[in-house]
Amino acid sequence: MDDLTGLAAMGLVLPSPAYIVGAVLFGLVGYVAYRRGRKTANRTVTWTGVALMLYPYAIGQTWLLWLVGTALCGWLYLRWE
Repeated sequence: MDDLTGLAAMGLVLPSPAYIVGAVLFGLVGYVAYRRGRKTANRTVTWTGVALMLYPYAIGQTWLLWLVGTALCGWLYLRWE
């Protein structure tokens, strides 16, 4: 328990379960989109898949992760053929 207190004092905190679930979920959707985009030569779907896989590394807040992920999935839904 002392290790967690020491890490928190340095500013390092563990992500919430909602953040982890969102990162894994959007990463899997991104992987499927990337594979589909490469197979059909649809560049929009391919790059949206890449964005879905990589953006959780740049976002720290859970609410923002879910907001951006939902927006990217909506964009993907509109572009999926």
